[in-house]
Amino acid sequence: MASFRIEGGRKLNGVIVPQGAKNEALQVICATLLTEEEVIISNIPDILDVNNLMTMLSSLGVAVRRVSDGTYAFCAKHIDEQYLDSQEFYRQATSLRGSVMLLGPLLARIGHMVLPKPGGDKIGRRRLDTHFIGIEKLGARFDFDSVKSQYNVVADQLKGTYMLLDEASVTGTANILMAAVMAEGTTTIYNAACEPYVQQLCRMLNAMGAKITGVGSNLLHIEGVKQLHACTHRLLPDMIEVGSFIGMAAMTGSEITIKDVAYDELGIIPDCFRRLGIHVEKINDDIYVPQQDSYTIDSFIDGSIMTIADAPWPGLTPDLLSVMLVVATKATGSVLIHQKMFESRLFFVDKLIDMGAQIILCDPHRATVIGLGQRFSLRPANMSSPDIRAGIALLIAAMSANGVSTIHNIEQIDRGYQHIDERLNAIGAHITRV
Repeated sequence: MASFRIEGGRKLNGVIVPQGAKNEALQVICATLLTEEEVIISNIPDILDVNNLMTMLSSLGVAVRRVSDGTYAFCAKHIDEQYLDSQEFYRQATSLRGSVMLLGPLLARIGHMVLPKPGGDKIGRRRLDTHFIGIEKLGARFDFDSVKSQYNVVADQLKGTYMLLDEASVTGTANILMAAVMAEGTTTIYNAACEPYVQQLCRMLNAMGAKITGVGSNLLHIEGVKQLHACTHRLLPDMIEVGSFIGMAAMTGSEITIKDVAYDELGIIPDCFRRLGIHVEKINDDIYVPQQDSYTIDSFIDGSIMTIADAPWPGLTPDLLSVMLVVATKATGSVLIHQKMFESRLFFVDKLIDMGAQIILCDPHRATVIGLGQRFSLRPANMSSPDIRAGIALLIAAMSANGVSTIHNIEQIDRGYQHIDERLNAIGAHITRV
């Protein structure tokens, strides 16, 4: 198990480029299974979750070829169905949450799938009902083997239908989309997730010959086609990493420029940081964060305490609430952080409290942060990363603390952030990988 040793209290200065979007990568890489022709995807981040998924596709028989840094070609002409019954597949799938997105394309391509309960972050219940109910409406049948802890799914012929999703699940929408593009007839998905990553998946599928309309809305229409063909696709910059860098700059009192952020795809993320008092300037397609010695949290118009909560797109992504919570500890003022989606994601605040932060954990979903501004400095600490997003939040906290901190289990951070220590050290951080 690797660790980060962080010498805090250092200011950052310079330019940093966000990686390709992790959540988009997991979807579009799985979509390459829908055609026998070669699909080329660029701006793929070099992170554990994505690399593990590409390893799974290689084991499944997909020819994965590195074209250049961050660009790969995928050719799924041959699929090794026996691999799905192997212990290797079971082990790989149970360690990777993204393995669930193999379900839709494999049902469309070969008509069956064995899916062990997928792994990933331990942040509370992450049910798969939306995936299975939607795919079942397309004509698939499934049962759960409680002994092997796996789902067995079969689809003789997928047929288009109307469905109203019980929740606007991003991965659920992606899975249903990938199954529906080659189903017979027309599929209508209402209450579909409309995050930029789902929009990107739709654009890539359309480039492959799919017929999807309503892209960007929560009402999608998919006219099934017989087959899909080759295409090229480029991932968006990772909005979660962009937000993480904004938070880092604020917490360390640094001046940085975040290059090529696809600003129009960030939604309300910049404005949410502005409500915490952070100056965020748009310059062309870059974000400039000037050095700030202090920042003050807004209140609502009636004077009540600011609440920042996650919501389906175009609301705030839940993946940034951990970062916003830690950034608020050094602000002046108070804010209520309301994490609606996952009931275990805020438990990492205990580590921030040990570092001296003034936080009240109201319940599993809500935490009140009392920011003490310049009167307060976090203490260094020895801690462990429980998940990807809490891990980057703890790294930000350690970078702002006066002294040396250690973060263990940094494999969690590596799952979502590409060479983060090297990239931050290049602009002034002092992070040692042990």
